[in-house]
Amino acid sequence: MAAQESNSNIIDSSQSSEEKDAALINELPSALFWDAMEIRKWKGFWFEPGLIKCAMKFSSFFQAGNDDVLLASAPKTGTTWLKALCLSILHQNHNIPENEDLLTKDNPQFHVQTIESSIYSTKLTPDLYSTPSPRLLHTHLPFNLLPNSINNSNCKIVCVARNPKDTLVSLWHFFNSIFRGSQEPYPLEKAVEEFCTGVHQYGPYFENVLGYWLESQKRPEKILFLKYEEMIKDPKEQVRKLGLFLGKPFEKEEDLEKVVWRCSLERLKNLEVNKNGSVIYGVPNGSYFRRGIVGDWKNYLNLEMEERINQTTLLKFKDSGLEFEN
Repeated sequence: MAAQESNSNIIDSSQSSEEKDAALINELPSALFWDAMEIRKWKGFWFEPGLIKCAMKFSSFFQAGNDDVLLASAPKTGTTWLKALCLSILHQNHNIPENEDLLTKDNPQFHVQTIESSIYSTKLTPDLYSTPSPRLLHTHLPFNLLPNSINNSNCKIVCVARNPKDTLVSLWHFFNSIFRGSQEPYPLEKAVEEFCTGVHQYGPYFENVLGYWLESQKRPEKILFLKYEEMIKDPKEQVRKLGLFLGKPFEKEEDLEKVVWRCSLERLKNLEVNKNGSVIYGVPNGSYFRRGIVGDWKNYLNLEMEERINQTTLLKFKDSGLEFEN
């Protein structure tokens, strides 16, 4: 559905801060995502209105610590895998027995919460300061919407990104499982068009990914940019790089191999905790794991869809140096 502009732009000066935020959100351009969920455009990106409210709180109140680690990703680009890896590197002994492994107790989404959808959705000023150091947090928000305290501190950012065609197919499966249930899947050609125009939850994907990529090129000591395809191709080398960036280099090769195995997608999706239950909004833990392979888009996209995404990718990433394997 095309975005609709509101004609009203009056916000009562006597309103509370929360009321003003709500009134501001209500004035934003709107669209219907997948015929199921209202989304609104805020600062160039599309979100469900509740997420905008939480992102506003995050931007206004969050104070980054110098040893914080923020994980960043567009949805369905390797988020759960990255959370598991960083949790294991920063907060677990490499030689822990199976029954003490945090990953066997809860889904990685529980241990490393997405700050705008899980943390600020429950409290205006959540107590993040009692969290053990280094604090490990996650966001789907684009770089330009992060709080200034993150940019101005020594907080490190790890971003994972994925080929846009595989991202789109993974998004399609994920939102079909949430919105469509036993209904027919949402038309893939419509999903492709909305992905390319950016009118989707947390969209546009291209601008989100590009923002972190460009910043990582300017400040490699601040932002580590990982590509999902390279993690699949050579997980040991990418996890080694990740440990070094986080200040936790692997002294023994066997420790590196343990983390790679412990966080492997095959192991994670077969853990009992990820076969049952849910972490947030009733989304089943199992929905965070599907095939996880590179090139799965070839099983779904026709030539016209492929070309539409390819041309959009070329246009959006032109002269940036950012490329993904197919």
